[in-house]
Amino acid sequence: MHAEQWPQSPLNEDTMSAATLRPARPRRLAVPPLPAPETMDETHRQIDHVLTQMELLAQLLPQPAKRAQVARLATHVCSFFNGPARAHHEAEETQVFPALLAGHDATVRAQVQRLQQDHNWIEEDWLELEPHLQAVARGYVPGHTDFLRPALAEFTSLYREHLAVEEALLKN
Repeated sequence: MHAEQWPQSPLNEDTMSAATLRPARPRRLAVPPLPAPETMDETHRQIDHVLTQMELLAQLLPQPAKRAQVARLATHVCSFFNGPARAHHEAEETQVFPALLAGHDATVRAQVQRLQQDHNWIEEDWLELEPHLQAVARGYVPGHTDFLRPALAEFTSLYREHLAVEEALLKN
């Protein structure tokens, strides 16, 4: 599927970040739909699963009776995104992307450049999210809910778009 055929991306200059005062991100080409988990790369399937756990965490944050579950989810999310997810991005940046960028296909190069930009944005967002999630993992939920709920939604949306572009690139 060509980028021109994909639905419009929800991440654009109108998307306000939950971050402190980060400038709005530029409008970009839309992305393909995210494939079914069973057809995805194993690491992407794991990332998608943890993103789903982040969405659950966001839903449970305002529920005092769910604090223990929220703390466990926050601990797991932090461990995953500080470990396997970062290692995955590093491997892509050093082993996969250079070869794709050296090719002569302008469309592929543009997709890879978008993925590189995504990696930067994901890291930027993660550096904002992680201290809040670490606090929640330690049981300090009040004071973090107002930041985390929109920030987690933005992070999961960006990451799922990233996965969709990568999966489309892998299938070509």
